[in-house]
Amino acid sequence: MRTFSYFCRSLYCIGMYALFKKEISNFLGSLIGIMVIVVFLLITGLFLWVFQSDFNLLNYGYANLDSLFIIAPWVFLFLVPAVTMRSFAEENRTGTIEMLVTKPLSDWQIITAKFLAGVALVLLALIPTSIYYFSVYRLGLPVGNLDSGGIWGSYIGLFLLSSSFVAIGIFCSSVTNNQILAFILSVFLCGFLYIGFEFIFSLSLFGSIDLFMKQLGMASHYSSISRGVIDTRDVLYFLSVIVLFLSMTKLVLASRKW
Repeated sequence: MRTFSYFCRSLYCIGMYALFKKEISNFLGSLIGIMVIVVFLLITGLFLWVFQSDFNLLNYGYANLDSLFIIAPWVFLFLVPAVTMRSFAEENRTGTIEMLVTKPLSDWQIITAKFLAGVALVLLALIPTSIYYFSVYRLGLPVGNLDSGGIWGSYIGLFLLSSSFVAIGIFCSSVTNNQILAFILSVFLCGFLYIGFEFIFSLSLFGSIDLFMKQLGMASHYSSISRGVIDTRDVLYFLSVIVLFLSMTKLVLASRKW
């Protein structure tokens, strides 16, 4: 019985890995995946090193990467939906979703593989920005005079935030067969969850629960982690958002069988 259970788990992992590998190949084998990485690095690089603005690190006067973690969420707000918009929408449009769900793969395997592929692409975009860290590290006076804990905390926060965007984007893609509609819906939901509650908080409409409304938004938790203190409440918040939207995607897929 134990051997059979191990065999089933192995098949489960192999099937999900095969789909994950296929999704990654589709991303990197098309212009979309490459363009996401290039555009992200180009925009952040121009703002941090070229454009004469408040975000320029050379003009900032302090050795830190705060500018990167202010700009990056806004860039991902548009790039992540551009990546995820075709996850299920394209499959729905072409009818290949029917073939996919009839394979020996569970709905959760399909959703998880697509989610992990999107997260992997985000990670591939973030890894080259470590060059910014080492550049600022060397430029500090004295060398290494920067808050490394805060920077790595910000990286963790940015990764969790972008992973939440991926989960939201996959859900939006599952409810339509139109990629443009999936993109617009995803940008709207990601934007609302990121800054919408901050805007509502600033209006002071709910009195004693204004602070609670603010805590419902991603920006509050992202800012908290970016201080370098990894609070389990912030991590659980992002994990809850991811699980919520992936579960909603599961319901959308399951509804086709009703």
